[in-house]
Amino acid sequence: MHDFLARLHFSESSITLLINLALALLTLLVGLWLSARVANFARRAMRRANVDETLSGFLRNLINGVLIALIVVMALQQAGVPSAPLLAALGAGGLAIGLALQGSLSNLAWGVLLIVFRPFRIGDFIKAGGVDGTVESVNLMHTLLVLPDNREAVVPNAKIGSDAIINFNRRGTRRLELKVGIGYRDDIGKAMDIIRALFAADARILRDPEPGVWTDSLGESAVVLVLRAYVRSSDVWATQADLLRGVKERFDAAGISIPYPQRELTVVQGRLPSESAAGASGG
Repeated sequence: MHDFLARLHFSESSITLLINLALALLTLLVGLWLSARVANFARRAMRRANVDETLSGFLRNLINGVLIALIVVMALQQAGVPSAPLLAALGAGGLAIGLALQGSLSNLAWGVLLIVFRPFRIGDFIKAGGVDGTVESVNLMHTLLVLPDNREAVVPNAKIGSDAIINFNRRGTRRLELKVGIGYRDDIGKAMDIIRALFAADARILRDPEPGVWTDSLGESAVVLVLRAYVRSSDVWATQADLLRGVKERFDAAGISIPYPQRELTVVQGRLPSESAAGASGG
C-alpha cells in the first residue's frame, strides 16, 4: 500500500511538471506571437506619425526585444525556474554589455536624438564634428558627409552631438561677405557706387535684406571696403566668384587701384660705429 501511494505521488508530481512545462511553452509561443504583433502595430503607428523610417525600425526591434525578454522570464517562472537568479544574471549581463559597448551606445543614443530632433536633413551642407560637408545619410551609428572635393567622411554620431552643429542651408539663404582694398588716393564714393551697381545688376542677390558696402578699416596699404549681400544657399559660391571678378574689372576700367602690401625702406649711408671707432684708434 505504501509503494502504491509513493508511485501515485510520483505520478502526480510528474503530471504537475508536465502541465507547467506545457503552460510555459504555451506562454512562450503566444507571447512571441503577441510581441511581434505589438511591435508591428507600434511601427505602423510611428509611420502614420511621420517618424523617420530608420528610427521607427529601431524602436520596433527594441520593443520586440524587450517583450521577448519579459516573455522568456514569465515562461521560465511558469516552468518552475526561480526568477531572482535569472533576473540577477540578466542584469549583470546587461551591465557587462553596456560597459563593453559604451562608445557604440553613445553613438546609438546620439543617432536617435539626431533623427528625432533633425538639426539637419539629407542634402544640407553642415559643419559638424570638425568636418564640413553635405549630408548624404544619417543612421543610428554615424552620419555620412560628402566633402566639397567629393571625398566621403563617416562621422560618429557621438562626435557630432557633442559639438556645435552649423547648418548652412536650414534658412534657405546665406550672407556672403567680401573685403576689397582700394588705394588711399582713390575716390571711396566712386568705388562704392560701382559695387552698388554690381549688386543691382545681379539677379541672384536678394533685395531683402538689402545688400550694402561700408568702410571696414584703414589698412597699412589700402582703405578696406566690406561687401555684404544675401543670396540663396545654392548660389553662394558662384555669386561670390562673379562678384569678385566684376569688382576687379570695374575698378580697372574706372582707374581705381587695388593695392598690394607695400613697405618703405630708408637707407642711411655712412660708416658703422665699429668702423668709426677703429679709424679713430688707428689715427
